[in-house]
Amino acid sequence: MAIEKIVIAGGGTMGSQIAFQIAFSGLYVTIYDVSPAASAAAKRRVMTWDRTYMRERKATPAVIKAANDHLRYATDLETAVEDADLVIETIPEVVAVKNEFYALLAKVAPSKTIFATSTSTMVPSQFSAITGRPGKFLALHFTNHVWANHLAEIMGHPGTDPAVFQEVVTFVRQIGLIPIQLEKEHPAYILNAMLDSFLSTALMLWVEGVADFETIDRTWMMATDAVRGPFAVLDEIGLQTAYQLMLGASAEPGREGLVMVAHRIKVDLIDQHRLGQETGAGFYQYPHPAYQREGFLQGK
Repeated sequence: MAIEKIVIAGGGTMGSQIAFQIAFSGLYVTIYDVSPAASAAAKRRVMTWDRTYMRERKATPAVIKAANDHLRYATDLETAVEDADLVIETIPEVVAVKNEFYALLAKVAPSKTIFATSTSTMVPSQFSAITGRPGKFLALHFTNHVWANHLAEIMGHPGTDPAVFQEVVTFVRQIGLIPIQLEKEHPAYILNAMLDSFLSTALMLWVEGVADFETIDRTWMMATDAVRGPFAVLDEIGLQTAYQLMLGASAEPGREGLVMVAHRIKVDLIDQHRLGQETGAGFYQYPHPAYQREGFLQGK
């Protein structure tokens, strides 16, 4: 089966990026959100990707218009998925919320529809039964700045139909990305498993008062020639996502100290509506963060 009609459930930072990359590649995609307000916010996010693709992908106005012509918005799930080949879920990293969504989706989606979760930290076998179609369910994870990072990780569970897995591999190539195929389930896939250690270590250094976040970023950037450090990466990911990731990781043996990290993120940032790049403020102020300033590496 060719995947031609896609639904993105959740038009947040990642959901809207994924949707625009799909539309930019010439496929039809609907962004489903639970309310008109959330749908309006998704439309505003897509407008930022218009400008980004013109600037970074050198897309012409005609190409951008064609991409937007392939985008639809919906607030009724049954209507959104009525002829979908693939539904990609990008809703919050909360088990109960995902379970509720899949229970509803299973009732209204056509039997042909493949379900994919873009969860950052969980594994598909946690939700395979509640989908009602375990053979047509897997994980499909994209990285922030989809248009620039060029990869998507694909992770099945023991019950995923190999033919379905390969259909999704083909789909990833069709939207201009490189499929990274995992051979077994692993929380956080490949990229996030490595990122987790990097970011949690930086956050612990900050929380324990070893150094301020700019010094930690500066150290990493100078030593590795990176263009940004861990706190700039956290702003890109979004601090609500970072909070959920740290809170979830704190349940693992030996990582209980991450509760303090999650609390500090909430109090110092989220409660102050500093959610990262999307809101114009996180650890840094945007659109001109300090780490891009001339002299930042020298502490000026």
